[in-house]
Amino acid sequence: MPYLPLLLFAAVYGFATLAWDLPFLVGLAYLAVSLGCFLAYAIDKSAARAGNWRTPEAWLLLLGLVGGWPGGLLAQQWLRHKTSKVSFQWKFHLSVAANIGLFVYLSRQLAVPAIA
Repeated sequence: MPYLPLLLFAAVYGFATLAWDLPFLVGLAYLAVSLGCFLAYAIDKSAARAGNWRTPEAWLLLLGLVGGWPGGLLAQQWLRHKTSKVSFQWKFHLSVAANIGLFVYLSRQLAVPAIA
C-alpha cells in the first residue's frame, strides 16, 4: 500500500478545506513543492545511473518535510528510487508523518473563523 499516505493526506486536506476554509494557495504550494521534490528525485536517479554527484539524502528529506513528500513518494514508486534503502525509508516516513501533523496543526491554528 505505497499510496496510502497520499490517500490519507487527500482526506485530511479535504477535511481541512471544508472545515477550516483552507486557502487555495496551500494546495498550490504543496503541488509546486511536490513537483520540485519529484524532479530532485529524478535528477538524483539519473546521477546515480551515470555515476555523477548525487543529491544529498538530507535535501530530499527536507524537501519532503516542507511539503514535497507527495512528489517524493510518487518518484520513489514510479522511478523505483530510494525504495530499498531502509535507513532512508524510515526517515522519509517520519518526515511524512511530521508534515501531516504540522499541516493539521497549522491549518487549525490559522483557520478562518466562521461567521455566526
